[in-house]
Amino acid sequence: MAGNWLKQSFVFIILVLLQVLVFNHISFLGYATPFLYIYFIIKMPIGINRNLVLILAFLLGFTIDIFCNTPGQNAAAAVFAAFMRRPVQGLFFAREDFEHFIPSIPNLGMAFMKYTTVIVFIHNLALISISSFSYLNFMTILLRVLSSTLLTSILIYAIEGFSIKKKRA
Repeated sequence: MAGNWLKQSFVFIILVLLQVLVFNHISFLGYATPFLYIYFIIKMPIGINRNLVLILAFLLGFTIDIFCNTPGQNAAAAVFAAFMRRPVQGLFFAREDFEHFIPSIPNLGMAFMKYTTVIVFIHNLALISISSFSYLNFMTILLRVLSSTLLTSILIYAIEGFSIKKKRA
């Protein structure tokens, strides 16, 4: 149990550092920015207490906000994505899947990919809507949300692919 928390803490720190130092400086074609830190929320064990998920999501988003000088934007989006996590899981996973394992491609297959895409979309929609603070350029906002969702999802699938190959070796 302590080893799992240590691993989760390490993943938290690595994702924050990657987001702050690398991914926030990427803007593919001026629209797509990968928000890989949401991977931490996606990979939390399914049976974990919902309040703990919300607290960890807030800490994750707040930590990103501190480093990026974005007052509350990432925290709000991360908490919203964490809040929507359980209903989205209900859409894609069987009820017996809700207990003790961590969502991954080997465990869930295509359902994991759908779950990931929806959570990333929810997070990006909230984050980009909050940061835009206006819907005057609705098509630009929609393009940013969709392109960031696609880029973030592809990065998450790539990470999952590496973990599958690592386990097989």
